[in-house]
Amino acid sequence: MCPGTSTASEALLWARLLARSGTVAENVRQIAAFSFSVVLACVLSPLCAAQNGKVETIGPLTDTSVSEAVRQTLDSKGYRVALDEGTPVCEIWIRKGVPAQTKKDVQGVIYTPLAESTLVGVLHFPQPGSDYRGQPIPAGFFTLRYELIPNDGNHLGAAPSRDFLLLIPAASDPDPNATFRLQELVALSQKATGTRHPGPLSLVQPDNARTLPAVFKDDQEHWTFSATMQLVSAEELPFALVVKGTAQQ
Repeated sequence: MCPGTSTASEALLWARLLARSGTVAENVRQIAAFSFSVVLACVLSPLCAAQNGKVETIGPLTDTSVSEAVRQTLDSKGYRVALDEGTPVCEIWIRKGVPAQTKKDVQGVIYTPLAESTLVGVLHFPQPGSDYRGQPIPAGFFTLRYELIPNDGNHLGAAPSRDFLLLIPAASDPDPNATFRLQELVALSQKATGTRHPGPLSLVQPDNARTLPAVFKDDQEHWTFSATMQLVSAEELPFALVVKGTAQQ
């Protein structure tokens, strides 16, 4: 019997089926159809449940590999994000009072209140991870700075939107209020990957139907962490960040 199924409820349904007028063959077909639906539900339930991981609230970031100036800008609580098998993939602390700009419509951009190169938070990989390009990222602490993917032919179709957070080794980014031009930010992020490419994590459209914070896996094998960040205006901005998964090739 499928876990959570009531024996009494099953008996009642069977009794109702048998009490209906009809031939024995019809009753057998009805019972067989009902039995199949119960079995199918038992099979699909754990599969559906496996698409969701777990988000645990944790305390403030205290690791001194992150500068005190950066730590002072972060919320006093963080999030530990685990996948369906219970393995923590990362820990994230979001900046309190994220600087914002006047909203403007930009093609392919979701998070228009965020200015390019803005520090959004800090991410910790307890074990080696990877970025949205599939590049290996070593274990450690990284600042997360907002940037837009260039709107050119080289990046066409690389992600659902142009919004990204670039991973930068925390030791290379001690000033939370610093601003960078695109190439400067790319050069800093290259220190996280050890390659000619920066280390991006894709920001996607948040699912407003979910209770936040949350983590879930989509049909493209992307694990997405979703929560809210508070802007300096006190506005709550929902966001969704792909913490594991790569761009479709």
